[in-house]
Amino acid sequence: MGRADRPAGGVSIGIAMSEKPDDEGIVLTEAQKRARRSRSIAIALALAALVVLFYVMTLVKGPGVLIRPI
Repeated sequence: MGRADRPAGGVSIGIAMSEKPDDEGIVLTEAQKRARRSRSIAIALALAALVVLFYVMTLVKGPGVLIRPI
């Protein structure tokens, strides 16, 4: 039970990439897919709004943002 017993990097080898598992996994309904897409769009818009807000605040502060006591 030493180091030679474990695969390289401690990663075990499972199903090959070309082999497909028998089960389909979780299958979402159309309503769930629409809800997921809506959430993704809302998160993207919120992130874009934050980026714009930070950019505008940096422009408003001007070069003084770099002059501060250490």
